[in-house]
Amino acid sequence: MKKKILSLLLSAALALSMLSGCGQSGGTVSSSEPEASSAVSSETASSQAISSETASSEPKADTITVTDHAGREVVLPSEVNRVVVADIYPLASVLTVFLGSAEKLVGIHPTCMSAAKSGLLGELFPEILEADTSFMTGSDLNIEQLMTLEPDVVFCAAGNSGLMDALDNAGIPAVGVSPSKFGYDILETYDQWIALLSQIFPESSKSEEISAYSQEVYDRIQAVVADIPEEEQKKVLFLFQYNENQMITSGKNFFGQFWAEAVGAKNAAEEVQADNSNAVITMEQVYQWDPDVIFITNFTPTQPDDLMNNAIGSDDWSTVKAVQEGQVYKLPLGTYRSYTPSADTPVTLLWMAQKVYPDLFPELDITAEVRDYYQELYGVSLTDEQIDRMYNPSSAAANDFKG
Repeated sequence: MKKKILSLLLSAALALSMLSGCGQSGGTVSSSEPEASSAVSSETASSQAISSETASSEPKADTITVTDHAGREVVLPSEVNRVVVADIYPLASVLTVFLGSAEKLVGIHPTCMSAAKSGLLGELFPEILEADTSFMTGSDLNIEQLMTLEPDVVFCAAGNSGLMDALDNAGIPAVGVSPSKFGYDILETYDQWIALLSQIFPESSKSEEISAYSQEVYDRIQAVVADIPEEEQKKVLFLFQYNENQMITSGKNFFGQFWAEAVGAKNAAEEVQADNSNAVITMEQVYQWDPDVIFITNFTPTQPDDLMNNAIGSDDWSTVKAVQEGQVYKLPLGTYRSYTPSADTPVTLLWMAQKVYPDLFPELDITAEVRDYYQELYGVSLTDEQIDRMYNPSSAAANDFKG
């Protein structure tokens, strides 16, 4: 599967290169026939120059057509300058990193904004804090308020046909982006998002470098964990949401399955077939699985201490192996909540691998890895305090999430 991903990476990079280089000459001269380069007559050269000048003066097409992840053909302005991200929450951060700026983001969901304020995105790209959030409350869209933002495009979840129909009826181009179409494989999902964005914004970006680095980190981890016998693989439980009323995990059909397999572990809740937020479980199931490690997402305010101190309702975690051994962790919050695809995926993979198998990664200095990653990929120098906050996020990161 990962070879397929790498192939997709190369294909995406080639596609982007073709888009950004369409104004360059397509003629090539074989190195085995060097004389061909000097065999062009002055008349031919003059003709080529005139042809090139004519081509460059031709008006650019006013629109482009893209096929989104819902299989819909969407007509967009050839130059998109005003963007709104509706209910596909991670995309606001992905698009910001892709463009190297949030200046085109005029509207984002409140859930995106809470992550930007609680994490590093708002510090690295402070212009995102100026984006409007008033057009959506939970899953409810205020079309009138949205129209005041005059968006060139609205990105939304590909599975939300009702929202896309409403936008179409209002004459607002809607592009569906899917978190699930690619089997919740985070690397492939990220690559497919980038491939779609590259069609709409064919400008230079760091995204291919980030994607390639993610694959490099994945391979690096696999070199260590691939040979762990199945009976020795750790069992990992992901708490996507948890409060006194319900507990939602990451079953077979959610991102937790990828994370577990990527670090050579087992998803404790793999038998749960329900999709994403429908994967509701009980404490009895947790006792039965008895996970070795527990990861808590930033889509819930629950912290590791809440499990260690039995602070949620009447649930008793004291007999669970992960709690007894202190192996309960809050997932990081860098540019976005790291449970989903994001630019922080590679360093999250490293961090998670070390948390699950500390004995296998004794030399890994996650602080140095993160500092180098941000410096080399973003040109940003992070302070120790910022990195510490990234790996110890507050409960406020879950604000405004209505999943």
